[in-house]
Amino acid sequence: MLVSFIVLYLLASIAIGLLAARRVHNTADYAVAGRTLPLPVIIATTFATWFGAETVLGAPAKFVAEGLHGTVEDPFGAGLCLVLVGLFFARKLYAMDIITIGDYYRRRFGRAVEVLCSAIIIFSYLGWVGAQVTALGLVFNLLSSGAISLSWGMVIGTAIVLVYTLYGGMWSVALTDFVQMIVITVGLVLIAWYAGELAGGAGKVIDYAAREGKFNFFPTGGAKEWTFFFAAAITMMLGSIPQQDVFQRVMSSNNADTARRGPVAGGLLYIAFAFVPMFVVIAALLVMPGTAGLLADDPQKVLPTLVMEHMPVALQVAFFGALLSAIMSTASATMLAPSTTFVENILRNLKPGMSDAQTLKAMRISVLVFTVCVLIYSITMEGSSIYELVSGAYQLPLVGAFVPLAFGVYWKRATTQGALLAMALGIGVWLLFVASPMLNEAFPQQLAGVLAALAGMVFGSLAPQWLPDHKGHAPHYAASAP
Repeated sequence: MLVSFIVLYLLASIAIGLLAARRVHNTADYAVAGRTLPLPVIIATTFATWFGAETVLGAPAKFVAEGLHGTVEDPFGAGLCLVLVGLFFARKLYAMDIITIGDYYRRRFGRAVEVLCSAIIIFSYLGWVGAQVTALGLVFNLLSSGAISLSWGMVIGTAIVLVYTLYGGMWSVALTDFVQMIVITVGLVLIAWYAGELAGGAGKVIDYAAREGKFNFFPTGGAKEWTFFFAAAITMMLGSIPQQDVFQRVMSSNNADTARRGPVAGGLLYIAFAFVPMFVVIAALLVMPGTAGLLADDPQKVLPTLVMEHMPVALQVAFFGALLSAIMSTASATMLAPSTTFVENILRNLKPGMSDAQTLKAMRISVLVFTVCVLIYSITMEGSSIYELVSGAYQLPLVGAFVPLAFGVYWKRATTQGALLAMALGIGVWLLFVASPMLNEAFPQQLAGVLAALAGMVFGSLAPQWLPDHKGHAPHYAASAP
């Protein structure tokens, strides 16, 4: 019965996505839903995109192991990213009427920065999409009681998401996200209520978590501990700001106010609701006291095990429906985002003069190719932590793309030379720390990269301009300086 209901739900998701695909007539429809989505849909698609495998499985596993302190990257950093986008970037970027975040880099700094930042953004999606594909494999493996291997589960789950994303683009993603958000919230609330009852009441669950020190958030050590804590916090908080999936939700809005309010509401809702699976996992420890072996083997399986072994079929359906909704909503968005970026900001530079129809066809082909690449990557990385796959994905855009975006928006004297130097120093220093365990143990690699990027932007912009800007002027800030 469980498998039958899940199959019906998956078929319904595909049907909704394919129906939405009928609205796609051009590139703007495919990439940003024709800039027509109202506030409720923007909130839903923002929330559903962020609420993925790492939120349901990865973050609760981190919470059990390290308490709230271990979840500073996600959900806290991830949720605050959306709030920052809404407050400081959405209105300014929406007014530019562009399709991708790479288009902004071209207009502000020229084609070299556009291509380099777009490449950084595309590469960073491997980890995030890989985490969703890994989770899909885990779900199908659990549903089949091991009859479907993790690898084949990844293939099946990826194929399902690919079908409607390939044809419908942002229209399919947005409408399926809206339905999936409802399934996520209703399903997980029911699971949390029943899990609390099994554990002896919500109060008992919360008291147990408090006694075990799970609510300790801030570091207790000295400057080094605080430095690493801060670095972990900004990894997703700032590193996911220059990302196409976030930008697509901004640009898909029907007006500037929706573009600003949607990410803020979605981010706050995400942080609040991320506590629900954490609560369920703590309840699972009380209901299943003999889970030490499972925690040591794979803490990501604690929550699914509780549902499969201690809950009725109706709640099993609710849980796996919510879990699949969370994974599929994130997977579809993160398959679409890098594909549209590649076509708009890299392929069109290699093949100028492409018509809108050719661009739309290329975007669909890119979705297919990128999905296959991610599937191969995910199977190769089988056994990796979902949480670590996601958090690690944002270090590269943090050190390579965030500083040019933030300074380009808010500092008139930022130049193309400064942006290129920021990228070179940010990525270079980050790679140096990655390659040196001694340096990485002494200071966080992503923070070192960000500080180097900041220095590169300031020095490169204020120094004599050896590199012209996108208009061929050097320096280009002279006419616009206050």
